[in-house]
Amino acid sequence: MPLFSRRPSASAPFALGLAGGPARGGSPARLIFLATFWMVALGNWPLWEQLARLPELANWRGVAFGLAFAVIIGGGIALLLALLAWRFTLKPALTLFLLAAAFGAYFMHTYGVVIDRSMMVNTLSTDSREVRDLLSWRMALVVGVLGLLPAVAVWRARLAWPGWPRQLLRNLGLALLSLALAVGALMLVFQDFASVMRNHTQLRYLINPLNSFYALATLVWEPGKRERGPVQPLGEDARLPALPPGAKPPLVVLVLGETARADHFALNGYPRPTTPELEKLGVASLRNVWSCGTNTAASVPCMFSPLSRGDFENRKTDTEGLADVLQRAGYAVLWIDNQAGGCKGVCQRVPTVRYHELNAPGLCSDGECFDEVMLHGLQARIDQLPAERRARGVVVFMHQMGSHGPAYYKRTPPQFKRFMPECASNALQQCGRQEVVNAFDNTILYTDHFLASVIGWLQQHEDHWAPAMSYASDHGESLGENGLYLHGLPYGIAPDEQKRPAWITWLSPGFQAETGITTACVQAKQDEEFSHDNYFHSMLGLLGVQTRVHEAPLDIFASCRKPG
Repeated sequence: MPLFSRRPSASAPFALGLAGGPARGGSPARLIFLATFWMVALGNWPLWEQLARLPELANWRGVAFGLAFAVIIGGGIALLLALLAWRFTLKPALTLFLLAAAFGAYFMHTYGVVIDRSMMVNTLSTDSREVRDLLSWRMALVVGVLGLLPAVAVWRARLAWPGWPRQLLRNLGLALLSLALAVGALMLVFQDFASVMRNHTQLRYLINPLNSFYALATLVWEPGKRERGPVQPLGEDARLPALPPGAKPPLVVLVLGETARADHFALNGYPRPTTPELEKLGVASLRNVWSCGTNTAASVPCMFSPLSRGDFENRKTDTEGLADVLQRAGYAVLWIDNQAGGCKGVCQRVPTVRYHELNAPGLCSDGECFDEVMLHGLQARIDQLPAERRARGVVVFMHQMGSHGPAYYKRTPPQFKRFMPECASNALQQCGRQEVVNAFDNTILYTDHFLASVIGWLQQHEDHWAPAMSYASDHGESLGENGLYLHGLPYGIAPDEQKRPAWITWLSPGFQAETGITTACVQAKQDEEFSHDNYFHSMLGLLGVQTRVHEAPLDIFASCRKPG
């Protein structure tokens, strides 16, 4: 039977009871009721699982609360659908709701994530390569059963549509009834509801599929609160002091890490040998750093901004960032990106090499490269930068693939799979937790090798430059703790594992001599508390940029730099 047949079919669950016989179709309100019941009961199973685990609801009162909560959610869904209950809009709307509920249920249950604005940003910025890492037969089965099958049933259901005045009255009646049911159920359990929502704020992000629609709405609304127009310039007074006679210009590589949590670096006390090469190179590692966000889209623009995390979230205008200020000061700046997701706007105005332009034998396959590819042909790329800028110094940003999940096993060459067995699947919950940790630790081991290779490349240029390297990860990662995987939970409820990035600094003897910033001085700060709020100002301080936007109290290198 064709998918869009107007005849009722006994195989279509939502069509049952709707056709009303061969002469007339079923009621749109009944179709909305059945679809709503399906989404509330099955599409919200991650929410019901979380509620069942709450000790304060482990009794008959909890059961009553759960039923009332279901009515509240159902009332909200039905209210929205009632506004869309028209001949040419209802079935597309129901399809969208069902598919959103199916995908949301799968990802929330599988990885323990929630759906909010930042997660929606990540979803919309996901490219085809990242999508492939998420695909699995389990996802196809869940989405097929929860979303596609009922959507097919929706399109096969035959509905009776009265004239628009009568349908308008019916829609208003259904909307008012839905609202009354939701409000009535809320009033019955208001005290419990207020307490649960206050003490377990993550539950509000599990209400499916309303969470997805709310996230989309805030995604549109939030930028609208800022002034429209071009990105505002930053650090227009930025300049570099003249190099003393005989001094070598700086050659600095700033590595932007991906999803590397600090507590899995042996440098920071982790018992596994995940950083054997860096430990031999005299680096300084800050062990108590807090990220600006729990995902790349939130953290990277924030850490490249002079604003604190709170001020950045509430900013009224968009401004340039760290790369712009360094370039304006006179440095030759180059951005090399091994991330399909890109630089999140912070490299738009500087010379950039995109991931699809990277290629080297043995390092790339299937459109993805290991991070070492960013060193391939690096000198030739630097030589293409303006000579007058290179004479003042060179800053190269390298954006890693790093520990990007869930397919950690794809991020490491075979010779760096030291911790075995590792999870060789993107469905992390199907692997043992130790296998997940092994796969993640292998990515840290490879990051250790990559950073050591960057340092090795820099050491080869000490005759003509004063080299240094700073590595900072954008955020951390959950590896199955409390059933959570990946990252991206709202900052206020995210576990520390998602908010503790690594920050490592290497300084050549020449760089230390010229700036006065010594490795020993930075190492003495290893247990002090810092955050991404310090990153922008610290990089300006490390590179000696003089500008009013530089705040010395936030510069971790300020107390180490020699005066003058």
